[in-house]
Amino acid sequence: MTEISRRCCAIVVAAGNSTRMEARIPKIWIPLGGVPVIARTLLAFQRAQRVEEIVVVCRRDDLGPVARLAREHSLTKVAKIVRGGETRQQSVARGIAAASPWASYFAVHDGARPLVRPQQIDEVIRDAYQYGASALAAPVKDTVKRADRRGMVLETPPRRELWAVQTPQVFERFLYLHAMELAQGDYTDDCQLIENTGGTVHLCAGDSENLKLTTKEDILFAEAVLKKRREAS
Repeated sequence: MTEISRRCCAIVVAAGNSTRMEARIPKIWIPLGGVPVIARTLLAFQRAQRVEEIVVVCRRDDLGPVARLAREHSLTKVAKIVRGGETRQQSVARGIAAASPWASYFAVHDGARPLVRPQQIDEVIRDAYQYGASALAAPVKDTVKRADRRGMVLETPPRRELWAVQTPQVFERFLYLHAMELAQGDYTDDCQLIENTGGTVHLCAGDSENLKLTTKEDILFAEAVLKKRREAS
């Protein structure tokens, strides 16, 4: 398959309940520099050259607001906005079901990762074109210990082998659909689906700025990153 015939649809999953954020509104609507989190996320995919279509998966109450936001920000690649499922895996499946049949690759991304750069999106998609499956990831900086249930250290894995996996995670269509069919249980990481069917996933080097907003402290970090980017531009 040539790169011309490879076409990628982004599945942006934003159907979580945001309980750990302890905010009055869902975290995708928290403003970052005056722009909602979900808008910043979608704008990055709008600007990515290798993304042709975006499907947003969100809560039922957010279907209308996301549609209005897409119009206000001229998010022309947003083709479908669908309701999420009970689990993340179900939400991804609903997003894939809503994607156009021509999509040969899916880029699955957390709606609460608004700091991903368009260039990073294009790079991980390019890697998936080569390897079949690829995920953005950042090298682990701290020493990591593996421990038992009592908290007793079992081993210290070599840090050079450890990566913090992020999103987007990009997969060839039939590779991912086959993994979904064989899946047993629920997975919070889409790469696990591929791994558990014997497939391999390539890691595309990213950076620590592409964090998933989970707590109020993460919002402060994101604001600092945006300020740094504005000053550098």
